Amino acid sequence: MLFQLSEEHLMIRQAARDFAQNELKPGVIGRDEHQKFPAEQIKMMGELGFMGMMVSPKYGGSGLDAISYVLVMEELSKIDASASVVMSVNNSLVCYGLEKYGSEAQKQQYLIPLAKGDVIGAFCLSEPEAGSDATALSTTAIDMGDHYLLNGTKNWITSGNSATTFLVIAQTDTNKRHNGINALIVEKGMPGFTVGAKENKMGIRGSDTHSLHFNDVKVPKENRIGDEGFGFKFAMRVLEGGRIGIAAQALGIASGAYELALNYAKERKAFGKPIADLQAIQFKLADMATNIEAARLLCLKAAWLKDNDQPYAHASSMAKLFASETAMKVTTEAVQIHGGYGYVKEYHVERLMRDAKITQIYEGTSEIQRIVISRSVLK
Repeated sequence: MLFQLSEEHLMIRQAARDFAQNELKPGVIGRDEHQKFPAEQIKMMGELGFMGMMVSPKYGGSGLDAISYVLVMEELSKIDASASVVMSVNNSLVCYGLEKYGSEAQKQQYLIPLAKGDVIGAFCLSEPEAGSDATALSTTAIDMGDHYLLNGTKNWITSGNSATTFLVIAQTDTNKRHNGINALIVEKGMPGFTVGAKENKMGIRGSDTHSLHFNDVKVPKENRIGDEGFGFKFAMRVLEGGRIGIAAQALGIASGAYELALNYAKERKAFGKPIADLQAIQFKLADMATNIEAARLLCLKAAWLKDNDQPYAHASSMAKLFASETAMKVTTEAVQIHGGYGYVKEYHVERLMRDAKITQIYEGTSEIQRIVISRSVLK
């Protein structure tokens, strides 16, 4: 087994690291405090090819592999998880879903501008009463012949106000349950489509999370992705890749907090010596480093499987579960190592701790990942 990154991977990681330090870090505390969407930074990420990393150059993408994607997600998430989650949704859910399952006409009209970063995409599955249970959707898309009539509400939508292209999962035939669900491409500005209030979140406050409302929105039949009733399978398949992105985000949050804690421990003195000389701090740092490395290997394994067209649902769930729990543990310890300074904004670790929590919730909670993993090992 080869554990060494290629020269190309190292260059991509360094480019992401430089961008995060030079463009994301300045102003990140203010964006978090004021819930400001990082529009300028997202535009630059598009120019760097980060918004369509795995999309073929034929459709405006960078044509890179999932390992490159994990490396970039980690570096950006060390600094600004609000920016990285926008990138994650655009790459893992929207671009991947359109390139893998969309028609050629859909790719030409929607995928190319998304992959170039000219516009932003959103994935719309969760509802007020249907979060993890994708078969309990109340949003309906009634077949009207040449179009669907879309009605309902979607909750917790990343880039809900900034996106222009929305992949909406809706129920067409309730009698068929999961076989009666469709995935539709909805454009911002379609009559009857309105964006609800922005959520005031604990973490990832720079990303704009909104509810979306559909009131008799006419969606052309040609905007359906795949065959009639393919929507449930579409959602489940793209979420498998989405978990790799969120796992990498959690990894980045953890590694960012660890680096801050390590540097602080070397500089902060107590009882006449750096606190890094104290065994209690050393043990914390050792556990943090070990868990981060394990999470990194799980993320890279899931990405490698995806790159090599091998089943990766099991691996992506493991990566997402372990990396998200590592993010919470590591960020909590990073705040503890900083002591009172860890509780104030200017030292960054309190923000990373708040950002870490969401990685245990979205793209399927930790409990959902355990169900996926247990089904795999018990079959």
